[in-house]
Formats: sequence, structure tokens, C-alpha cells
Amino acid sequence: MSFTTRPEIQGTFGVVASTHWIASAVGMSILEKGGNAFDAAAAMGFVLHIVEPHLNGPLGDMPMLIQLAGEETPRVICGQGVAPKGATIAHYRAEGLDLIPGSGLLATVTPGAFDAWMLSIRDHGRLKLRDVLEPAIYYARHGHPMLPRVANTIAGIADFFKEEWPTSAETWLPGGNAPAAQSLFKNPALADTWERLLSEAEAAGDAREVQIQAARRAFSQGFIAEAIDDYLKDACVMDAAGGRRKGVLSGQDMAEWEATYEQPLSVDYHGWTVWKCGVWTQGPALLQALRILEGTDIVDIDSRSAEFVHRVTETIKLSMADREAYYGDPDFAEIPVETLLSREYAATRRALLGDTASLEQRPGRIAGFEAQADAAVARAARKLEAGPGAGAGEPTMAHLTERRGDTVHIDVIDRWGNMVSCTPSGGWLQSSPVIPGLGMPLNSRAQMFWLDEGLPTSLAPGRRPRTTLTPSMASWQGVPTMAFGTPGGDQQDQWQLMLFLRLAHSQMNLQEAIDAPLFHTAHFQASFYPRGTKPGHLMIEPSFGEGVIDDLRGRGHAVEVAEPWTVGRLTAAKREANGLLRAAATPRLMQAYAIGR
Repeated sequence: MSFTTRPEIQGTFGVVASTHWIASAVGMSILEKGGNAFDAAAAMGFVLHIVEPHLNGPLGDMPMLIQLAGEETPRVICGQGVAPKGATIAHYRAEGLDLIPGSGLLATVTPGAFDAWMLSIRDHGRLKLRDVLEPAIYYARHGHPMLPRVANTIAGIADFFKEEWPTSAETWLPGGNAPAAQSLFKNPALADTWERLLSEAEAAGDAREVQIQAARRAFSQGFIAEAIDDYLKDACVMDAAGGRRKGVLSGQDMAEWEATYEQPLSVDYHGWTVWKCGVWTQGPALLQALRILEGTDIVDIDSRSAEFVHRVTETIKLSMADREAYYGDPDFAEIPVETLLSREYAATRRALLGDTASLEQRPGRIAGFEAQADAAVARAARKLEAGPGAGAGEPTMAHLTERRGDTVHIDVIDRWGNMVSCTPSGGWLQSSPVIPGLGMPLNSRAQMFWLDEGLPTSLAPGRRPRTTLTPSMASWQGVPTMAFGTPGGDQQDQWQLMLFLRLAHSQMNLQEAIDAPLFHTAHFQASFYPRGTKPGHLMIEPSFGEGVIDDLRGRGHAVEVAEPWTVGRLTAAKREANGLLRAAATPRLMQAYAIGR
């Protein structure tokens, strides 16, 4: 029997899991109130904006996988906003930029998360908007215990806020001082924003759908969009590249965008079907990795062994190299998706797996797309350096700097069999100044674009950045079964791949698989400013043991041993064919929790 840090949650009424215990408790309370998985997930999302403001915010972005009870295939809700009309390569180059900064106003795309939440609850929820928003209003108005990591993040850039982003200082430095860890922290401006939104929504009529539509208008065309537009007309602030620059987002950009439904991508794997969002996310890299691994003996390899770590790491390097060469917004670029997910292509990639660590960037060469592969290799070879500015860049974990942003994750399954897996992010407190009067900052997802012409990820108005956000679902023998995911930027699909392989090829339950040692590589091109690479890099938890770590060094991996219990923030929920529900959440960072009954 494997050791676990806590029990796997089991029940039949409903299960929720998220990266903060308060959000999980709120989600369960919504289910108890008669809401379904969509209501619960939305309420959890709005609370996570408040209790983990260094990881996500209302003006951020979010891909969502939803599984409706009685249907066989999940759907995607795209809450990834697009580049503003003024976001051209020529404009950014004229600002003296070779890379889009990791913070500041030019890093912003159209906010997407809010409308995605509204679309999901309008079409599939049961409760009224007030039921969904009231928990968030409560914590914004009356306060919540400030996480030590949030307090440390604010303290680390307090002087920067005072000198460069005074609107952020007003929100995050009450009384002029950084809040203490575990102190009661309030965001009254955000509470006022949501209360005004509710007031306008409820004035539109009694029907829940009418109110939700009115809230969408208030956000994208009403007082929220107006406040953002007014601020950005004059604001000129310091960014991560070390310059004071104005943004290009406008209220008109917000008015012309809304969340949409899409079909997911999937591959079959040993009786499972794994579902991911499209190639505007990095999600298909996990699917490619499964295609490569299914032709190996991975099923017989101990997931705590050096061989497992080596095999998975080398596979990830290959799928992520393809991510850098070929992924992007399919509405703007031709993406060879069928080839990338084919078994024939996977066989050519599998042939590259060796006994030693690769130190090269090796995208596949697909007929007609060879120039993209060459360009990806050339980009990875650049010497990229961060500017002298400040703010959020790469999402990270506890073993790295506190100043960088990250993400949150939510999984919910209700008694009817509805399932949600979503990964909200962006709008970090350290990514962009707070919009006056709203209590929320903008996102910085545009940093994932390149300022080079002719790429699937080239900056262009109306184009979605190729995001790292990547929730997952899986079906067993055609029956919707599992929702899972994690924060972690470029690491998200790496940790999810390990979790899924352990669940698919062992007798581990959800909690055992999450608690098991984790690893990841930063070998490939980073998605976040300043877009560097670390050839051969491998970060690994010490619980693998010295023998495994020494073995991996002997294979040529540039091993970085993490602090204990610091890699990954996985959560998961599962529904058995007989209706039994299960859920689990990582003990790492001592924040995530699963709840159910």
C-alpha cells in the first residue's frame, strides 16, 4: 500500500478540488445549495481571484473543458482573449522591443476569463448570478487570510508599486504597508465592482439568463470596459523590459470579443481517451507524448525509476519542440494537427528516443512546414535576456522567485455527472497595474507572441496567444471518467502526463498518484519572457532517491534537485461507472484541497 499525505475523497453527491481550500469549500457549498458543476466552478473561480491574486484575476484568461451529463464528448469553452487591434509587430518594434515584456500594458490581450464563466453558467448552470458571485463579494469585502506567498510577493515589489504603479499600491499596500502573512486582507474596490455588476444585471430582469447577459454587457461594453479604456488612454507605466510604455487595448476591443465553444482534440491510449483543448494551447503536446509512449514499454516501467523519468523527459522534449514549431491560433495559421497526432508521425519521433539526454531542440520536419521547424530551432538558439524592469514573467513554483506569477486549477463533478476542468490564470497582481476603481489588474498573456513575422505565434490583431493553460479530461472505454489539471506554465502538461501514466498503468488511486514524486524539464523554449532555454535541464524532487538522481546525471541530464514537496500542484476528480465519485489534491504548498461527500 502506497503512502499518501491525506485520503482520497469519495462520495456520490459531488466532489470539488482546487488550489485553495476556501475555493474548494465554496464550490461544495454551491453544490449543497442545488447548483451544479458549472455553478460551483464559477463560484470557485471568482473566489480564487481574491484568495490567490498573485496567480489569477478577473481580467485574465481561461480555457475550460466541460462534460455534460449524458453526453460522450466534452466541449471546450475558449476564454482566451485575443490581441488588441493596435497590437501589431510594427508598433511593438517601434517601441524598441525585440520581445514582448512579461509585465506592463503592452503585455495585455483582451480579458477572457469573465465571459467564459458567464457563458458556462448561462448555458449550463442552475443558480442565479448572485448565488455565484456572493462568496467572492464576501471575501473581498470582509477579508480572507493572506497566504504567505501572496504576502511575500507583495513585499518583494512594494517599492516598485509605490514608485511605478501607484494604483497597485492603493490596492495591495493598505495603509502604505505590505500586508503580513496570515493577516486579514480585503479588496473593497473589487467588492464594489461585483456589487455594481450584480445591481445592473438584476435591474435587467428576473430571469437568470437575462441577468447573466446583462452582466456580460456591463463587463465588455459597460462600466468595466469604460474604466479600462479611460485608464489606458493616458497610462504609461514601467514594464519588465525596463521602459515606460502605453498599452494598445481599448474598450472597443473588449466590446468585440466574447467566449466561444469549440471541439476538443483527443487521442486513444490503452482503453482511455484523453481530451485537450486545441493548438492555441500547449495541450496537444500531452497527446503527442502519449502517441510516442504508447509504442514503448512504458506500461512495464516503474514510475519511480530513473528509466521512467528519462523516457518521459525525452518524450516531452520532442512534443514540446513541436509545440514551438507548429502550434498557434488555427484561425490565423495552418496547423498540421492531424499529422502531429498521428501514429505514423509519432513513430518517427519515437525513433529519436535514446539512452542519454538530448541537448538539442528537435522539432519534427513535416512536409510543407520545414521552414517553421528551422525557425523554431533558430529562436531557441538566441541569447535572450530579461530587461531591467519588474513584474511577472514566467509562472513558477515555490523553489523559484516569489515575484513571478502562476495559475490556479479547478475540477468539479456533480451528482448528475456534469464535469468541469478549467485552468484560470492571468491578471496577476505583479503583472500589470490595478485599474482605478475596479480593484483588478490586466493580464500579460501577450508575452507568448513573437515579434517575428510569418510564425503561427506571430503577434497579430485578433489572434490568440498560444497559451500554456491546459485542463484535461479522460474517458475510460468511451465513458466520461476524469477531470484533472495543474498550474505551472510550461510544466502543466508534464505533471499531468505523469499523473495520467500512473493512473493508467498502476493501481494507484488519485491521491497516491498525485503524492508520488514529480519532475519536469525546462530544456525547450520557455513560453514566458524572456523566453529562454536550459538544454538538458531536469528538475526532480529528492524523494526519487539518490540512486535515481545519480543515474539520471549519468545519462547526461543537467539535474536540479528541488526542495522537498515543491514540484506540481495537481488536482483531479473521477467518476466511476457505478456513480462513485473520487477527488484528490496536492499537499505541495499546503493550499490545495479536495472536498466531497
